[in-house]
Amino acid sequence: MNLPNKLTVFRVILVIPFVVLLLGQEAGWGWFDALFGGIMEYMNWITLVIFVVACLTDLLDGKIARKHNLVTNFGKFMDPLADKLLVCSALICLIELGRIPAYIVVIIISREFIISGFRLIASDNGVVIAASMWGKYKTTFQMIMVILMLANIPALQLVTDIVMWIATALTIVSLVDYIYKNKSILSDLK
Repeated sequence: MNLPNKLTVFRVILVIPFVVLLLGQEAGWGWFDALFGGIMEYMNWITLVIFVVACLTDLLDGKIARKHNLVTNFGKFMDPLADKLLVCSALICLIELGRIPAYIVVIIISREFIISGFRLIASDNGVVIAASMWGKYKTTFQMIMVILMLANIPALQLVTDIVMWIATALTIVSLVDYIYKNKSILSDLK
């Protein structure tokens, strides 16, 4: 387990406190209020910091892996999966908080299921599909979108909406790109 893979696993682990803290502030859980009552006014910023730290691990693990030739099949598989888990968990929570329309989240999560299916079929055939540039752009814009939605700054609502639409468009473009580039995987199913 090299450093980039440890960073990827750490990103997955960060999803747990992120979701608990993000939803706990709105859920009215008695134990949550008792435990965090003194810092509830800062909870939005705490969850934002956790999410940003998780996003930074995504940036770091890839750079370290490429720079030090530590790219592994585990990393190629788990890195995009960790991104999906982080972003999709955040988006589902943001629906609960009323900060994003559910249909946008359905589009994003549907794309993730389709690509995960492609990767599963490819791995059964001994092929590992690494993230494409479109997929990386999509992930970057989705993470920026979530950061803006977590910050929940009214003066940035227009910017947040624009980033949301760009992220949604990149989600669709990256799906089409994956299907086109890997159509041979579908033809192998016949």
